Order: sequence, then structure tokens, then C-alpha cells
Amino acid sequence: MLSVLRVHLPSDIPIVGCELTPYVLVKRPDKSVITEDVPESTPLDGYFLRYKWYRIQSDRKVAICSVHPSEQATLQCLGCVKAKIPISKSYHCSPKCFSDAWQHHRVLHERAASAVNENGNEEEEIFGRFNGSGSGVINTNLTGTQANSSLANGATALYPAAVTQRGGETWFEVGRFKTYTPTADDIGHVLKFECVVVDAESKQPVGHPSTLHTSRVIPAPSPTPRRLIPVSGVEMPGHLDVDGRVSSSGTFTVLSYNILSDSYAANDLYSYCPSWALSWAYRRQNLLREIVGYRADIVCLQEVQCDHFEEFFAPELDKHGYQALYKRKTAEVFNGNIYSNDGCATFFRRDRFSHVKKYEVEFNKAAQSLTDALVPSTQKKTALGRLIKDNIALIVVLEAKFSNQGIDNPGKRQLVCVANTHVNVQQDLKDVKLWQVHTLLKGLEKIAASADIPMLVCGDFNSVPGSAPHALLAMGKVDPMHSDLAVDPLGILRPATKLTHQLPLVSAYSSFGRAAGIGFEQQRRRLDLTTNEPLFTNCTRDFIGTHDYIFYSGMLKVNSDSLTVESLLELLDEDGLRKDTALPSPEWSSDHIALLAEFRCKPRTRR
Repeated sequence: MLSVLRVHLPSDIPIVGCELTPYVLVKRPDKSVITEDVPESTPLDGYFLRYKWYRIQSDRKVAICSVHPSEQATLQCLGCVKAKIPISKSYHCSPKCFSDAWQHHRVLHERAASAVNENGNEEEEIFGRFNGSGSGVINTNLTGTQANSSLANGATALYPAAVTQRGGETWFEVGRFKTYTPTADDIGHVLKFECVVVDAESKQPVGHPSTLHTSRVIPAPSPTPRRLIPVSGVEMPGHLDVDGRVSSSGTFTVLSYNILSDSYAANDLYSYCPSWALSWAYRRQNLLREIVGYRADIVCLQEVQCDHFEEFFAPELDKHGYQALYKRKTAEVFNGNIYSNDGCATFFRRDRFSHVKKYEVEFNKAAQSLTDALVPSTQKKTALGRLIKDNIALIVVLEAKFSNQGIDNPGKRQLVCVANTHVNVQQDLKDVKLWQVHTLLKGLEKIAASADIPMLVCGDFNSVPGSAPHALLAMGKVDPMHSDLAVDPLGILRPATKLTHQLPLVSAYSSFGRAAGIGFEQQRRRLDLTTNEPLFTNCTRDFIGTHDYIFYSGMLKVNSDSLTVESLLELLDEDGLRKDTALPSPEWSSDHIALLAEFRCKPRTRR
């Protein structure tokens, strides 16, 4: 018969709204070992597995620190209570914790005092959780019949009677599936998972159940919302939230974000981030909350795993009105358990744009063509070994369902070309980075020449401001004396005069840097005054710098009449990053920062 060898969880700390899926190792009668589920509907060798989840019921109230969710709270901010901020945000584990967090914590008080939600539920709008199962108030006095049912967790309408075990522990059944998603009612409680082999004919358990206990359930951290800054001289009162933005009919917003593939989110690489906050079950919900919260019209994501795109991002963003396009890299990455692909995903709002055409750029194919044409056969293997790096770009042509053309061009189609790419990361391959960027730009040139179309070039270029790839993007050429050109063992960058393009590209952030107005002066110290780019968009303990950009062509303009560029620097400080807030973190689930800009298509004039 079947026997359960082992059950365990990827992370022992459960988080509200994040699905828990235990790893169950099962031995068959022939001694082979499997990890697949064996449900009652398809028994194996006459047996199936039955699962149950329980929550311990304790009379002792447990409050969780809002800053360090794995720690028990010892003090509460009464200002939060008076301001009607969700109770869970008011708890701290120590006076030092409260003192260190005060700079950001007081923002909650300021916003609670001024925020007004149309439906009167401002708390849910600003501090909304992953699910709507609770307000965040810790309640440890529920009885089994008072607890809310959760059909998603396989529970019946009313939980069965409590189970009292040896030692006086009282447990209530909360789920009957292999997976369980903790709710706000579980906060502060330990969960128990039970797996037992059942005879398919008699429906009776065989042998003793295998069990595991979790740590106490913690609330999902709710980071302070990032803010947008106006860049014009127009007088606007203070900072405005993303949720306060209402785009006019002729404008649209673009988000570019490297979300950190699960394949690369290793505990040894990001040892400063709690393991539960690195788990994909947690990160995917946190990333989705963040991405949806920006309400962008066009979303360009990098490092999106193929399975995560198909099983999570595409269906979830579809619920929010987005259509999805995807291009995966040309080779798989071994992440310790399985091989997986990541790539670039572009989403757009169906009510704002329609899909016209899609182009896929595989730099490996371009490398093959280059070596066939330029590299002697004796050096071809070496050249391909250097150039074949599996990076790609996804180019999408969209048609706007809104118009800003004016009466001179009635019925004129407004097309926008959006390129989404992730350039090679290896810092010793400067020639390869530059060649990949140049190859992408030459392809975009052909599209622009054929369709007189505005361009957006978004992505993680793994190149800092002032580097040769950045210069090529921003200036249209590379100085022949640029130090990056010294690394060219294959001769693919010579002559330097060929490293040009005719696209009038401008960085969205450099537009911000040149502007004046509210919010600019306090941000000035966080910009590279040589390039007007942010000092950092990628923030870990080992690296702080800018690798991510949104470039746009001269046929677009950063909208200076409204909100423009996300204040990614408002809540992150370079000094603090090295100490306490390196990314990823429980609040922000990527090691990159999302870039957001608003654009307006310039009206065309008759020729």
C-alpha cells in the first residue's frame, strides 16, 4: 500500500493571502517514490491521500509586529488607533523598532488624516490586503462556529467540532485540500497540516497520519504606497498617490519592472531577506498587488518565468483588464529543482489599446548571422561562445483607442511601438551588452521608418548611466574614445562610427531631471547630475546603481500637465539601503524598483 515518507513546507512561516502547499513524499508498494497528489477521484493501488488543515485555538491574544512580522509585538501606536488605521499596522516589537520605523510610519498618520475614499472605506483602499477576508484586526477569541467559512480552502459551511488533543491543545478544522490560504482570522495562530493514507474501498484511514506544524500566521506586510511627483512648474498641492491619478483621454502610463525571477531568488544570494519573504507563494501576491496598484496602461515586466506567466500573471492581470504577450529566453536555467525559462511579458489595457503586431528578437539568432557574415570560420566557435547569451526582446505595436490628433487628422490611427528587453547581465561582457542594444535599436529603426510611429524602449539594460549602451540609447551614438569600446575581442564594435541610430530617444527620468517644480529640489540629490538618471534602480547589499530605463521618442512627450514619474527615490535612501532596506524585502519583492511614467502623444500637423 501507499505510505507517506515525509511532509514539509518550503517556508514554516505562513502569511495571510499566500497559498501554503506542503511537499508530500509518498512511497508506493513497488518501493518507488512519488511527489504527485493522489486524490480520492483517482486512487493509486487502491489508496488515496486525505488532507486536513487545523488552526490552534488559544485564549491568549497574540499581536504581530507590523515591521518585523515574524516577531511578537510588545507595544502599540495609539495614534494609529485614533486615526482608525488598521490595528495590525500599529504594533511594534520594541521601542527601537518603532523609533527606526517612525519616518515611514508617520506617513500612515498623514495619509489617514487626508485620504477620502469614494465609498467611505479608505482603509481598504490604502492598506488593502491580498484578500478581503478580514480587516487586519487580530481576533483570537473566535469559536469554531463563529469563524468565516472558506470554500477555497475546502471547508464546509460550518467548521466541525473542535478537536482537543493530549496536552490540552484545541484545534479547529479550517481546510480539506492539500493547499491552504491563511486568512486574517488565522493571524497569530499556529496551523497544523495532516496527511493520511485512506483505503479507497472502506474510506478508512490506514496507519497514523503524518503532520507538521507551522509558525504563527503573520499578516502580509503592507508597504507605504510609493508616490508620484509632478515635474512641471504647475502649482500642485504636495505629493499625490498613484491611486489619486486619473489620466486624461489623450495620455497613457507605462510601467517597466524587473520582478526578480523565482529561479534567481536564492536564499544564499539574498540572505538578508527572510526566507518566507523570498518564497514565490508570497512574492507573487506582493508583486501582483504592487503592479495592479500602479494602474498603468502598458506594463513591461522582465524576468517573468514561463510557468508563472501562464499560470499566474496572465490570468490574474486578465481579471484587471489586461491583454498579455510574452517572449521567453532561448535557454533554460536550472534553479536547483527543475529547469525553467524566464522572459519578457508586456501587458496592455484592452480598453485603452488594441494589439496590431508583435516582433520577437532573439539575440542568439542575430549572433549566428553576425558570425556567419563577419567572423572567420576558425574563430566562429569562440565568437558564438561569447555572443550566445539567450537574451531577447519583445516588440509590440499597439493602436490607441483614444485620440489626441485634433481636427486636422480626423480618423488618423494612433500607433505606439513598445520594446521590452532584458540585456545580458555579465559585467565583463561590455561588448556583448552594447552589441545587443545596438541590434535592438537597428530593428526599431526599421519599424519606425516603415510606420512613422512613436517608440517606447523599456527594460533592464544592465548598464549604468554613462556606459556605452546608455550613451547609444540617449545620445544616438558612442564616443569613439569611450572606455567601454576597449573591450572588443571579436571586433564587432569597429568602426565605432557604425554605433549609431536615428531614433530621437529621450529618457523619461532625464526629462524629470531637467524640469523644475514641486518635488524636484528634494529629489535633486538622488539624481546623477551628469546624466539626470536616478542614482539607483537596482538595490542589493552588493550593488546599488541604475540599470533600468524607459526611453521614448520625440513623437511622444512626458506629460507635464499631470503626474509623470514615480517617486522611486521618495521612500528609498542610498545610505539606508546598505543598512536595513536592501532589496528584496518583505515590503518590496524584487531587487529592482518599478519605473512609471505618463506620456502624451504629440498632435500631428499637416505637411
